Amino acid sequence: MTDAQETAADSSLRTTGGAPPDDVEPAPIPLLEPRDGIPPVITDEDALAEVIAAFAAGTGPVAVDAERASGYRYGQRAYLVQLRREGAGTALIDPVACPDLSGLGEALSGTEWVLHAATQDLPCLREIGMVPSRLFDTELAGRLAGFPRVGLGAMVEGVLGFVLEKGHSAVDWSTRPLPEPWLRYAALDVELLVDLRDALEKELDRQGKLEWAREEFDAIASAPPPEPRKDPWRRTSGMHKVRRRRQMAVVRELWETRDRAARRRDISPGKILGDGAIVEAALAVPANVHALAALNGFGHRMGRRQLDQWQAAVDRAKELPDAELPQPGQPLTGPPPPRAWAEKDPAAAARLSAARAAVSALAETLNMPQENLITPDTVRRVCWEPPAAPDAASVAAALAGYGARAWQVAQVTPVLVAALAAKPKTKE
Repeated sequence: MTDAQETAADSSLRTTGGAPPDDVEPAPIPLLEPRDGIPPVITDEDALAEVIAAFAAGTGPVAVDAERASGYRYGQRAYLVQLRREGAGTALIDPVACPDLSGLGEALSGTEWVLHAATQDLPCLREIGMVPSRLFDTELAGRLAGFPRVGLGAMVEGVLGFVLEKGHSAVDWSTRPLPEPWLRYAALDVELLVDLRDALEKELDRQGKLEWAREEFDAIASAPPPEPRKDPWRRTSGMHKVRRRRQMAVVRELWETRDRAARRRDISPGKILGDGAIVEAALAVPANVHALAALNGFGHRMGRRQLDQWQAAVDRAKELPDAELPQPGQPLTGPPPPRAWAEKDPAAAARLSAARAAVSALAETLNMPQENLITPDTVRRVCWEPPAAPDAASVAAALAGYGARAWQVAQVTPVLVAALAAKPKTKE
């Protein structure tokens, strides 16, 4: 009997009231308690060694999840790791007290890891030594299978018929000790993850998409860590309002000053100074602390020392020679923005229009989001610089060169070959 079946059989977890009539779909069952109770949080090496041994001896896939403190702490480190495996039960591990989980990662080498939205958790798991060689992403599986809502709660309810309590998803997981309701929530997040995986595997197989999903999972598992983002200050919310290079320099100086302070204090940058305040200061380029304090985001409950710090950053930007001011925009590594295509290259614009329509229609036929069928960036690149002879072989090679998986190449190549033959409309 699976976790889901056993949970459903446990009448203590059912809602009160009699059974519904046969012609009425049963209401989802609230999942209120982990079947084995809330396990103790692992905070020392001896207890961790026991968990490693238990999970190494377990069978089948292992459900893995991690909780971060986004919006509270600097960076994206893990503050709790949850696992569940047949024969081992559920484990909750404190990666602050046990920062090296490479032994656990090695014990699970070769085992399929089941994660929901894997790309969100893999970076913080990698930091503590946990790197899967095989995985199953239940969120991505839901996308490929055409589910309209792919959050974990929606998937568990829609596929398995259970309601997960999601009230603690955005709490400060760096809190110590972690409250019992939070730990219950964390344990429940992996309670039915393997059951969800099994149900989705069957659905993908029924739709003929299982091998496609496996290619996607393999690509995620084998992907290298992302390169550090160049000029991350350019992603400041509201940056589109900043036009002049001197103003951009103010954004850069304030952003970098904030980032150093946030890193030093291990606190979310937004809790130190909001993006909106940075943009306000950049647009105003205040002459002194008094002018700065009058701007939104600076005057309210901000001490003189903090104001002096921010004004010093503004002053540094004001004093930069023109040659050291940031350039507007970022160097393009690919095609120009599509809105400029009609003027720059009408033929490319016609190809892109035809390709977008064809990919959209194919995605609808396959019942999946367009971006999972093929990335919009890949479509743009092929349309901007198509192969000299855009036949099936050359288009397939181009797609593969941009990182498309084999199943994507097979599905998309025919429609792109046709789209690349599109011509711009002639004016009458």
